[in-house]
Amino acid sequence: MNTEVLIQTFIAVFVLADAIGNAPIFLVLTKGMDPAQRDQSIDRAAVVATAVLLAFAFGGQSILTYLHISLGSLRVAGGILLLLIALDMLRGELDQPVVDQERDIAITPMALPLLAGPGTLTTVMLLMSDSPDSHISVVTGIVAAMVVSWAIVRQSYRISQWIGEEGAIIATKLLGFLLAALAVEIGSEGIRELFLMG
Repeated sequence: MNTEVLIQTFIAVFVLADAIGNAPIFLVLTKGMDPAQRDQSIDRAAVVATAVLLAFAFGGQSILTYLHISLGSLRVAGGILLLLIALDMLRGELDQPVVDQERDIAITPMALPLLAGPGTLTTVMLLMSDSPDSHISVVTGIVAAMVVSWAIVRQSYRISQWIGEEGAIIATKLLGFLLAALAVEIGSEGIRELFLMG
């Protein structure tokens, strides 16, 4: 096992998954759920994100090539998806429990694109192609990073005890604004790539 590749993969995936930054967003998305439901959604999101990252690490480029999808298009799609969630946060539409809306937020947006976004998917594909003799190290790094991210997000409920109900409303609006900015950044980067490729 190549320790250098493992550490490089772990750091890249952990930073891009941004569990610390996403923890408050996960808290908003799981508002109204009881602890068991919330933990189940977070567990499922982590499993799905890990599976998608591993799938993209091994076959992502082939899938994109087969479907004629560029990385730029992937970034634009991820940006749009995040923007829709951000608008819901800003309009207060996530104030109602998500469980009552018959939406499975574990897969979207928790797993995709928050934990496993376009940047993370692109990175694991590049790491795998750059390390043809160290696939085990890349896989281990991905799994380790997602386990640590899962553990951090699992503690997001503690934030609610610190900030209270009014603080949660303020945090929701602020995070919605920041998430919208992030969505625009991801989408605009994809648009730039598409224009440069064209």
